[in-house]
Amino acid sequence: MGIKNRIEAAVVIPDNKKRIIYLAVFAIILAASVFYSIAVGTVDFKLDEFAAVFKGNAEGLISYQIIYNIRLPRILTGTLAGMNLAVAGALLQGVLRNPLASPQIIGVNSGAGCMAVLIMVVFPGFIDLLPVGAFLGALGASMLVYGLASKEGPGGTANIVLAGVAISALLHAFTSALMIINSDELQITYTWLIGGLTGRGWSHFNMLWPYCLIGLLSAVMLSPKINLFILGDDVGSSLGLEVKLYRLLIIINASLLAGSAVSVVGTVGFIGLIAPHLARLLVGNDYRYLVVLSAVLGAGLLVTADTLARILFQPVELPVGILTAALGAPFFFYLMYRKKNSV
Repeated sequence: MGIKNRIEAAVVIPDNKKRIIYLAVFAIILAASVFYSIAVGTVDFKLDEFAAVFKGNAEGLISYQIIYNIRLPRILTGTLAGMNLAVAGALLQGVLRNPLASPQIIGVNSGAGCMAVLIMVVFPGFIDLLPVGAFLGALGASMLVYGLASKEGPGGTANIVLAGVAISALLHAFTSALMIINSDELQITYTWLIGGLTGRGWSHFNMLWPYCLIGLLSAVMLSPKINLFILGDDVGSSLGLEVKLYRLLIIINASLLAGSAVSVVGTVGFIGLIAPHLARLLVGNDYRYLVVLSAVLGAGLLVTADTLARILFQPVELPVGILTAALGAPFFFYLMYRKKNSV
C-alpha cells in the first residue's frame, strides 16, 4: 500500500463543517454542565442569585460564599483536570498506536499517585512541589512501560497494556506500603487516591491552570506529528518525522498533563480512555481536531460525574473516582472485546 493510501486509510476525514459543529455543540454542552453543576447541590440557586454573585452584589451573603468560594473553584478545577486527563489519553493512544492506552491503564496515573503520596507522607514540607513530583512520577512510569513494551518490536505497541498493568501493580503495592507505614495519614491519602474534587478551592485551581495551559497548547502544536505516528514509524520517518524525538516529546507532554491533574484531584480513572474514543467517533483520527474535542469531552465527563457524585446520595457525597470507574470499566471491556473481534 502506498503512502498516500495509508494516510487516507489511517486518518478518517469527515466534513470539516461537521467537525466545527461538533466542537461548538459540545462546548455549549460543557458550559451548560458547568452552570448546572454550580446551581445544584445541597443548596439550590436561582438565576437571579447567580446574577447577583457575578455582579458583585452578594458579597457577605451565604449564596456568594457557596457559589464563588466553594462550587465555582471546585468545578473549574474539575474542568481543567478533565481536559488534562482526556488529552493525555488521546496523546498516548496516538503515539503508542494502541486504543487501550490511557493514563489509568498504562500506569501513568499510578506513577503520579505514588510520587504524590510519597511527598504527602514522607516529605510534607515540599507539598508545594506536588505537581512537579507527580509529573516526574507519571513520566517515569510511562517511560518504563514504553521501554518494557518496546522490546517486543518496533513501536512497542504489542504489550503496552500488559506492561502497564504490571507497573501499576508494582506502584500500587509501593503506595499501599507507604500508606500503611504512615498510618496517621491513611485516611487523607486513601480518600485522595480514590479521586475527588471535595474541598478543592481557588488555590488548587491556581496550582493547576499553568500546567493545563502549557500542556494543552503543546498538544495542539504536536497534533500534526501525531497524525504521522498513526501511519507507523517507517512511513512517518519517510515523511520527515523524527520519530524518537517526537515520541519522547509527546510522552513527556502526556505525563505533564496527567501528572498535574492527579496531583490536584487524585487518581481519577478512565476519563483519558473514554473521552478520546468518543471524540474519535465524531471527528475521526485527525488529531488537530481530536485533541480539542477530547479536552471538551473530558471536562464535560468529569464535571458531570462530580455533579452526580454530589447529588445522588445527598447529603452523602461520593468520591468522583468511584463514578468514573463505574463508567470506565465496562467501556474498557467493550474496547477489549471489539479489538479482539477485529483481529
